[in-house]
Order: sequence, then C-alpha cells, then structure tokens
Amino acid sequence: MSNNREQEETPGIDPDVDSEDPVEERDAPPGEPTGNGENPDLGSDVSVDAGVEVDEEAAEEDLLGGLKIESSADIEVPDRLVDQVIGQDTARDIVKKAAKQRRHVMMIGSPGTGKSMLAKAMSQLLPKEELQDVLVYHNPDDGNEPKVRTVPAGKGEQIVEAHKEEARKRNQMRTFLMWIIIAIVIGYSLLIVQQILLGILAAGVIYLAFRYGSRGNDAMIPNLLVSNADQQTAPFEDATGAHAGALLGDVRHDPFQSGGMETPSHDRVEAGAIHKANKGVLFIDEINTLDIRSQQKLMTAIQEGEFSITGQSERSSGAMVQTEPVPCDFVMVAAGNLDAMENMHPALRSRIKGYGYEVYMDDTIEDNPEMRRKYARFVAQEVEKDGRLPHFTEDAIEELILEAQRRSGRKEHLTLKLRDLGGLVRVAGDIARSEEKDYTERDDVLQAKRRSRSIEQQLADNYIERRKDYELTVSDGDVVGRVNGLAVMGEDSGIVLPVMAEVTPSQGPGEVIATGQLKEMAEEAVQNVSAIIKKFSDEDISEKDVHIQFVQAGEGGVDGDSASITVATAVISALEGMPVTQNIAMTGSLSVRGDVLPVGGVTHKIEAAAKAGLDKVIIPAANEQDVMIEEEYEEMIEIIPVQHISEVLDVALAGETEKDSLVNRLKSITGQALEHEVGRGSGSPSPQ
Repeated sequence: MSNNREQEETPGIDPDVDSEDPVEERDAPPGEPTGNGENPDLGSDVSVDAGVEVDEEAAEEDLLGGLKIESSADIEVPDRLVDQVIGQDTARDIVKKAAKQRRHVMMIGSPGTGKSMLAKAMSQLLPKEELQDVLVYHNPDDGNEPKVRTVPAGKGEQIVEAHKEEARKRNQMRTFLMWIIIAIVIGYSLLIVQQILLGILAAGVIYLAFRYGSRGNDAMIPNLLVSNADQQTAPFEDATGAHAGALLGDVRHDPFQSGGMETPSHDRVEAGAIHKANKGVLFIDEINTLDIRSQQKLMTAIQEGEFSITGQSERSSGAMVQTEPVPCDFVMVAAGNLDAMENMHPALRSRIKGYGYEVYMDDTIEDNPEMRRKYARFVAQEVEKDGRLPHFTEDAIEELILEAQRRSGRKEHLTLKLRDLGGLVRVAGDIARSEEKDYTERDDVLQAKRRSRSIEQQLADNYIERRKDYELTVSDGDVVGRVNGLAVMGEDSGIVLPVMAEVTPSQGPGEVIATGQLKEMAEEAVQNVSAIIKKFSDEDISEKDVHIQFVQAGEGGVDGDSASITVATAVISALEGMPVTQNIAMTGSLSVRGDVLPVGGVTHKIEAAAKAGLDKVIIPAANEQDVMIEEEYEEMIEIIPVQHISEVLDVALAGETEKDSLVNRLKSITGQALEHEVGRGSGSPSPQ
C-alpha cells in the first residue's frame, strides 16, 4: 500500500481493514473461474444439440444438420456468453487464453461479427480477483489534491454510511445546542433588555454561524468513486465513443469557489471508464475515433495500472483539482474495422500487441452440419435474448439458414455477420407476434426479408422501380454494338445496365471515349478493353474513335470493372459489324490478355437478368461457386460460365460463319491462354 493511500481510522469500521486484506470467497456461478484463478471448464464447449436427437445419416444434406426438432424451443441455449459465440473459433480461443493470463486483445473485422459479445464473454472468464471499491477523501492539507483509498468490494458503502451516521449525530448535537442558545438570546432580549428586534437579529446571526460551521462535517464524508458491492464477475465497461472525461475521469465545475459555499473538491470527482473497469474489461470499439491525447493517456493508464483524475476542461475550476493515483488495472479489448489501424496511435497498438493478442474476425465460415446446428441454436439464442418473440418453427429456421448461405456470398459457406441476421430474426418474430401466432413461421421470415431492407437498399430499389418506366432493356433480336450488362446498386439490388458502342472516323489520332460518369477503376477497365481491341481486331483503329456509352448509369456513375467483358463485346461487335444476341446479359472483369476474372455480386446480378426476362447470363467461371439464386429463378435463366473473351463472343455474337471466324482468330492469337483455368482462385473478387 503506497503512502498516498494510507488507511484512515473510520467510525464504525475496523481501522485494520485495508486494500490488501483478502476478500471473502464468494461462490462462483457454474462454469465461472474459481477463486484461485483456475477454471476447470475453460475451453470446453456446450453441445448445441444437448438433449435433442440428431440424425447423423441425414445431417450432410439437412439444412438443420440433422437436428430433429419441432421449433427453436427444443434447443438448449448455453449460459456462458463465450459458448454462445458462433463461428469465430480462433477469436474465441484467443479470448479464453487472454482471459486466463490477463492479456490485452485487439479484434479487427467487419461490423456485426461478434467483437462486443466476445469482450463481454471475456469479463465472465477473467480469473477471480479481489474486486475493490475506491473512495475519495478530503485532503485537509491541500483541498485540490483529494486522497484516494481502496477497500475490498462492498466495504465502501459501509464506510460512507458510517461517516454519514457520524456526521448526522454531530449535526444533531450542533442543532440542539444552536436552538438552546437561540432560545436564551431571545429570552434575554425579551425579558431583560426588552428589545425583540435585537433578539431576532442576534438569533439569525447565531443560526447562520452554526449552519456555516456544519459544512465542515459534510466535507469529511468520503465520495464513493467506484463501487463493486453487487459485482459477481469482473466489471465490463463499454467506452466506445466516450469523450475524454467519460473515459479518463473528470472533476465537475463548481461556480462557488470560495466563501464556504463551494462544494468540496473530493465530492466533485467523477470516475472514468478506465477506473470503473479496474480488475475487469475495458472495451473500446472503433478505437481510431479516440483523439490522440486520449489514446496517449490511455496508454499511460495501461502501463502504470493507475491514473489520477483531473478536470478535462482547462477553463473549469476542476482543472485545479488532481487526485492521487486511482487504480485502473484493466484488461483492454480494442476493436474496429480494417481502417481502425490507420488512425490508431502506434505506441498504443504496440502496448496491446506486446502484452496481448491481435485477431482478425472471419466474415464467413465453412458450411457443415455442425455449423448449421449452431445457426439453429443462434435463432434460439436470439429469441431467448429478446424475451418477447415466438419461437421459430423448423421451416422458419431452415429459411434463415438459407439466408445465411446467401449472405455469405460464397458457395458452401455461412455468413458470420450475425447482427444483421439477428435483425432478420427479430423482424420475423415481430411479424408473427403482431399476428398473435404461437410460432414464427417460414412466411414470416420471407416477409421479414422484404421488410428488413436497409435505407440504402430501399433507395436503390425505388430507383430501379422508377427506371422501369423508361426501361431500355431489349430481350430479343440481334443488335450491333449493344450488350446487356449487369450491375449492383446498394448492397444486393441487381440491375440490367445496357452498354452501347459505336466506331466513327476520327478527326485526329484515334481514341476511346467512354461516357456514364465512370470512376477511376471503371476508366482503367476501359483502357484494358482498348488494349484487347487493338490486339484482336483486324481493323486499323488508329484513325477511328471508339465511343462507349453506359446507358442509364444514373447519378452515381459506374464504379468497378465488372462491365469489362460487356464493353469488350460491344466494341468488337461495332468494329466487326456483327450483331449481339439480345436475350443474353453478362458480367465479368477482363485482363489485358483477354482472361475473364471474377467479380462481386453475381447472385444478385443473375436474379436481375431473370427479372428482366432475359434467357441467359454469362459469368466468370471463377464465380460459379458463388451463385446462390432463389429457387424461383433457377428455371428462368441459364447460367454460362466462361474463362476467356473468345468464349464470351462465341455465346453472345450472332451469325455462325462470321462468328466462328472471329473466335478462331482470337484463339490463334492467344495461343495457349485457353488451356489454363485463368481466374480460378484469383483472390478476392473485384469491386462490383
């Protein structure tokens, strides 16, 4: 115990008790760490299908992973938060290790992947330690440097109550004495001096003197800064978006700073999140949003394990107050998106990395029977957590798992953006509840999918709906220089985006002119296409201008390179005078060698083509594994995967003799290019 936290004798409390005294052993809840820091269950999993029959033979094909249930009410929900986390196995294991060893953790990943849930789970897993209450006392030697004292959890309230009781007794004695003196003075003025006005005036002076003097008793009552009296597990403090005072502590401003009217400085001290998280977890999401000064002070608090509280406003009277160091021995869990590391103080990151772990949160996980069973349990967890939703039927859970597959954007994977999926669960449950149903059914989930669109998605859908009044999509016949391209608006609204090309004589050196508010990546894609045109065309285009128009691109313009094969097909059609079949739509990026590379959003693009009445859609072969269209569209459209521009032209161009000649010419120029599966495993899809 340092000298600046010396034990003071307290009325009604054993003066020998200090912050080093052991706390009474509390009974730990099941599955929680025991008093010696060891947890026999640490690292164990709660079985998702406990007490529920599982058909192992049908598990591989069954959307529920073989679970034999009638509703989500049949699924047992684990008690510990760490066992409720779905899919983030690596992060989950790291959190368990970090909790056992009291290490800091930084979690980086997309929103809604479980970062805050893991941080809360960590506070439940921390080894049992001696939780403390923190008291702030008036310093008679220097009122602007209040004293700080720590006591075992629960003792702080007793100490404050004891001080209040003692002050109340002293005030009662002073009040009793005051009224006796006032009675004597008034009696003397009436009976002896016979000056009632003088007596009243003297009584008033005596009253004010006693009231002024009693303030000293109130100043001796300590301020309970941090109380852990009812805390059964380690504290968890979410300081996301906190300003400096809320994070580091503050001292309230006092307009009365003298004359005995001022509030004692120790009563104006407020604890920050770092002090409330002492012996527990401090969670800060979007860590890069903290200003640099706050990050520097946070770094000091992490290293020292204690941090003095002072006024954060320089113009406030609180700026003159600075307490003795207040304990803040917390485990920090920092979180954010990928850009969080850019604006994060490098020294703070070094502290976390040097004394802990860094973990990247997965966006998707492999689809297998075990994970499907966990997703079924996720539905049960969300229903139990909300407390007002009807449980989901078997069909409703299956529809939600199908949606998890679709939202992953990858074949044989499930999304781990569970916050959005949980929102869908709640909307579906609300629909069923509004209709007073006993269970949430599949129709409720389908209706929820339509209702739970984001604002951006609703704007995109409204724009698409308005476009139908002026639709330029052609779904039959053959046209030279016109191709039905595909694009995505918002997050998952596909649209048909026609591209037209025209070749004209040039008044100077030939050039490629593209209109439609192309952004940087789209402009680069057009340049790549022009290289392919020069390589594959027999025409001398040095004296020609190639005009490319993205029809109905809208105010947002065209972003990304997914229209590359569309542009190339339109330009080659215009140069060669060969018509393009109009019942086909296409999407795909293009390399300068003519290889078709993967793009994003293929599922939504295919569905848009089907809605527009088109018969076929061309996609990159590498994207074939990402196609997860709704059942209603499967019979409406044929999907053609391609690897090279020659394959695109072979399918899209009309006129067999001329087309065969052009395709053969392209193949002879590219040589061995078509023998390789170019595009497969090419990394992340290009922007849409």
